[in-house]
Amino acid sequence: MPRSGSISLSMPPFAGATRKIILANVAAFFALGVLSWISPTAYLFLRIHLMLEPLAVVRGELWQIFTYAFVQEGILAILFGMLTLWFTGSLLEGARGSRWLAELYLTSVIGGALIAAALSFTHIFHLRPDVGAVGAWGGIFGLLVAIAMLFGDQEFLLWFVLRIKAKYMVTIYILIAVAVLLKQADTFGALLQLSGALCGFLYVKLAPSRGLAFGFSEAYFNLRNQYYRAKRRRAARKFEVYMRKQNREVHFDQDGRYVDPDELRKSPPRDPRNGNDKRWMN
Repeated sequence: MPRSGSISLSMPPFAGATRKIILANVAAFFALGVLSWISPTAYLFLRIHLMLEPLAVVRGELWQIFTYAFVQEGILAILFGMLTLWFTGSLLEGARGSRWLAELYLTSVIGGALIAAALSFTHIFHLRPDVGAVGAWGGIFGLLVAIAMLFGDQEFLLWFVLRIKAKYMVTIYILIAVAVLLKQADTFGALLQLSGALCGFLYVKLAPSRGLAFGFSEAYFNLRNQYYRAKRRRAARKFEVYMRKQNREVHFDQDGRYVDPDELRKSPPRDPRNGNDKRWMN
């Protein structure tokens, strides 16, 4: 539920999925930094194949829709990006859980990359599919939008200076990205951020409150149970036909469960799904 409250000067908890995402980004940043010092040629080769370039994705480098988020432009980019991820991620994770946060972040990263890459081929805003982008801000924008939707009245310190509500803070981030897109300074990067924000919005709106993985597992087990119930009903009908040929009558309920003849004579068969009948639980 949306909530409001005073600003706390204490740092948010550094744990769970938030910590794992931040540590993965920091580890990738330093690993690439060391590689650039040891072998600049190998670093440039690896960077080219890890960054998001729509033309390369179409040619088969599908991993780029994920790996680009772990390649950072510089120390300031990763510093402000990871701080934003820490503050937003810890709040969302505390409210919805680690799995939900991880799914939201990955949906924004991958979904934003797919949308931005597809739009680059339309050449709108002078986009070009041979221009790449890097950085975790596609996923971070998804978290920011989720914060605005779920905790719009919660107050933050924007850039540690300005006291502002979450919904207004996120609006500022979005407007900056739109301005960059229209000014064509970093068109594809700005589009990537806005696409990540859109995917974050759709995830919060459409995904189950316990995450997509939970929703898919529930759907799977529901389909599996329907399949086994159908098999049981079919086997029961075949057995009834067989027993009638043997001049014997047997009865099964609509879920394929055997009905005792004595019970059938005492009372008519009841719907197992009736709230007062617990036989369906057997």
